[in-house]
This record gives sequence, structure tokens and C-alpha cells, in this order.
Amino acid sequence: MTTRTLFLNGTIAEESWFDDDITPALFKEELLSGSGDITVWINSPGGDCVAAAQIYNMLMDYKGNVTVKIDGIAASAASVIAMAGTKIMVSPVSMLMIHNPATMAFGDSAEMQKAIAMLEEVKESIINAYEIKTGLSRAKISHLMDAETWMNANMAIELGFADEIMKRDTQDEADIAQPATSASFSRTAFTNSLIEKLAAKCHIPAKPAEPAISERSVDSLMERLNLIKQHI
Repeated sequence: MTTRTLFLNGTIAEESWFDDDITPALFKEELLSGSGDITVWINSPGGDCVAAAQIYNMLMDYKGNVTVKIDGIAASAASVIAMAGTKIMVSPVSMLMIHNPATMAFGDSAEMQKAIAMLEEVKESIINAYEIKTGLSRAKISHLMDAETWMNANMAIELGFADEIMKRDTQDEADIAQPATSASFSRTAFTNSLIEKLAAKCHIPAKPAEPAISERSVDSLMERLNLIKQHI
């Protein structure tokens, strides 16, 4: 049976305002338009986490094998959807990013506390998807999200967020070793490091203390002045 191909390109949203968003309704229509194994190409900066959760559940519930291929970026909510793949493949030049959920809130302190509690629960639900795929501890995943971690292909595989790097399906390419450099980028760590470097660069050394002036009595000063006059 031929494998079907679906494309998830763009922002993930509950409703499409400009006909360029990926919504659960549109994705469901494409997903259920056929059967058999599917390949889902992802290039998305993320978006609405609830809409992403719906798409994640659709793929988890799908009867055929789901191969996810990240060809550009799978960031934020899009990285959650990627975790539903039976196999997750990353391009050598792709990126995967995870971070804490965010929202906008308005109101008094009680409303702010509700927003904080909601974000904490959303984070826990997102960690569930990462934990199932990677096998990392919840504490480790939470720290990666706190730091807003960007992963290149090798780092994504090393941490368990992906399974393998995409390559040409030819005999000649099969023997070519893949680059083994792993790298991740933390916005928080970078900002803190930059602040420290700027502080060191702009450091103004303390002004050396002026030598203390010894105190003399009026009589000793007059005695010194008379002595000088005798030699003039």
C-alpha cells in the first residue's frame, strides 16, 4: 500500500483567520481522507497548544504507522505534535525547540493566580508527550523547557526527541558518515552569559584611596613656618 504524505506547514491555530493556519478540523479532514501508513512533514513555529494537543491525539490514535519528518523547524506546540510519530526523522539542517507555555492575562491578583495555575497544568500535559517519547525524567524535561532549548538534529536524537537523521536513500550515500556534532541553545543561559560578559567589560575599577593627610596642631605648623623664615 502506498504511503500517504501530509504537510504541516505554518502556524497551528484553533481557527484559520487567513487560510494559512493549520487547524485540527483541516488536519482531521486530510488525515481521514485515506488509510494506511502516512508521512507527516513538519515545518512550524508552533501556535495554540490546545489545537496542537488535538492533532497529537489524532496521530496517536491513527491505525497506520506515522513517520514524522522535520524538514525545517518543529518549535513549541509543533514539537508536541512531532512526538506522536511512530518514527521521528530530522533533516541535518532542521531544528527542534521546546519551551514553557505562555498566555496573556488581565485582571486582579486572583485572575493572575488562575493564569499561573493554568500554565502549570498545561506544562505538565506537554511534559507527558515529551516523557513518553524520550524517556527523560520530568525534572530534566522541565529544565529544558525553562531554558527554552533549541536542538540541532544530533542533539534531538541524543536527547531522544528524534530517532534518526534523514539522508538520501541511495547505496552511495549509505556509507557516508553523518556528522556527530550535537548542540543545543538555551536563550536563558545565553542571556545570563551575555549579561556577565557585559558587566565584566564595563567594569569600572575602584578609585584608589587618596593617602591620608596627617593632622597637625596649629602650634607645630607655626613652628614649621618660623623655621622656614629663618632660612629665607
